[in-house]
Amino acid sequence: MGVRSRPQRKQRLSAHALALALASTLLSWPLSSFAQALPARATIPSPPPRPHLPVVPSIAPGYRAPNVKPGAPGLVGIVAQPFVGIALPDAIGMALAKNPDLAVAAGNRRIAFYGIEAAKGAFDVNLQVEPEFDHAVSPPTSPFAASAGYGPIDQTDQRLTSGVSGILPNGQRYSINLSQTRTANDTLINLINPTYLTALSFVLTQPLLRNAGINAPKRQLELSVLNANQTTQQTLAAVSTVIEHVEYTYWDLVAAWRNVAIQEEALREAIAQQRSNIRLARHGAGAPVDAVESGAQVAAFEDSVYSALQNVSVVQNQLKSEIAGSPGDPVWVANLVPTSPVLHLPRVPTFAQLVQQAMANRPEIRQSLDAELEADVNIAYARNQLLPQLDLNLGYTTNGYAGQVVPILPSNPLFPFIGHITPPSVLVGGLGQSYTTLLDERYPYFSAGLSLSLPLGNRTARAQLAQAQEQQRIAQIQLEATEQRIGFEARNALQAYQAALSRLAAARAARRASEVVYASELRKFRNGTSTTFLVLQRQVELAQNRGLELQAQTDVNKAVVEIQRVSGDILTVNGVNLNTLGSQAGR
Repeated sequence: MGVRSRPQRKQRLSAHALALALASTLLSWPLSSFAQALPARATIPSPPPRPHLPVVPSIAPGYRAPNVKPGAPGLVGIVAQPFVGIALPDAIGMALAKNPDLAVAAGNRRIAFYGIEAAKGAFDVNLQVEPEFDHAVSPPTSPFAASAGYGPIDQTDQRLTSGVSGILPNGQRYSINLSQTRTANDTLINLINPTYLTALSFVLTQPLLRNAGINAPKRQLELSVLNANQTTQQTLAAVSTVIEHVEYTYWDLVAAWRNVAIQEEALREAIAQQRSNIRLARHGAGAPVDAVESGAQVAAFEDSVYSALQNVSVVQNQLKSEIAGSPGDPVWVANLVPTSPVLHLPRVPTFAQLVQQAMANRPEIRQSLDAELEADVNIAYARNQLLPQLDLNLGYTTNGYAGQVVPILPSNPLFPFIGHITPPSVLVGGLGQSYTTLLDERYPYFSAGLSLSLPLGNRTARAQLAQAQEQQRIAQIQLEATEQRIGFEARNALQAYQAALSRLAAARAARRASEVVYASELRKFRNGTSTTFLVLQRQVELAQNRGLELQAQTDVNKAVVEIQRVSGDILTVNGVNLNTLGSQAGR
């Protein structure tokens, strides 16, 4: 003991020495310094201060709150059976099928896919058919261009031209034309009349620089595909938001109905306490003021019941607006009661895993990537348009000819030699013979050429390239912003989930303790060792803690929904089918 006490004594001596040194230092200070440091003695103000209050006008003179009776304990606009149970999957299914916003989003998506078909129309084959009939009477201009007796020439032409033309995705332009003509006239020197001319031609234009590989129609088709993809991702994002809102509102409705039950339970307990106080007061075992005090508490809990019921109506209407298809939907007159149990706690991913899932599943990421691809298409097209226009033009035509031999008069003083000319047999015949000579390619025609065109300055293409490069930069910024927002949402979602679990555990412990304390206080009151004030205080605390536990449980459910939304799993978990989205809107 002596050995252990020595350090303690040294410590006490050191503290004593320190106190002496401090006292000597303070004594060495002048008294004027202390006078300046210490405040002056407080004095009572005279006269006492009078605050400057604003002038209050006379507000609604003679006003008194009306003496009203409680309203009906029901929900406005509910005319169907007392309660209609609704499960969460059913509510989500109704929203996906009937929600007007999703119906509009689905319509925009279909419009975008129609845009793809419209862009493909640039590559459709164009069929042309042109029948013609001509009849002309021409004056004779010479003995060789006249009819018998130097009369006018009577000529009839019957033509039929048909063909197909179009453009290929890589910029090639083609045309295939077939024509046939029957010509009949009474010219004196005709050896063949009528004649049948046929022609089959092929023309191909191949771009070598500008419009080679990418051209305006192909660019429009690629942009239409990307626009449809972006519209699909926008629709999925809208679906994700609607599902989230429906689930949030659904769990709010669960909490609203359970809160009504909590407030009614508190009201029943307050009424029981009030009746007990009344009985005690009548037997002289309690003060009448205790009965009055408990009556005030009954009125307060009654007010809470009506407020909770009003909240049920508000939340019900919110849910109905999200799942109803039209103002006449029967769901508007239904008294909805949730039937789904509390969500099972999922296996919560880590922050890195949640971000990775979101990057793979979130429609916003795919939408940003499509925007970047759209910019790439515009850049490729604009750079191609900076090149000169150099096209290779190729053509091939095969011709056919036939006709009927004109009988020669025995004596023709002007052209006696005509009777000695006989056309070759391959040229004698009708329209079929003309097609035979066409298919035999007896009279072919080939053509090849180059065409060069270059607009000076080419400011349009340069401006388009600058716009596309700016669009690419914006798309990259938006992608980075989306990735940053996902990280922000992932942090908040996981933090909210952890906090909600902790708050639920704390609220549950507080509620259980409040129940024990209330039951104990009630027993004390019945044994005469407590007061009405304390019993009512425990009732209020119990109701509050029940409400806090309810709110914490609701927050846990919402936190689970938020994690599903952030990860992108909310779409797959709820089996979203874009083909039936909004199919029942307006019904």
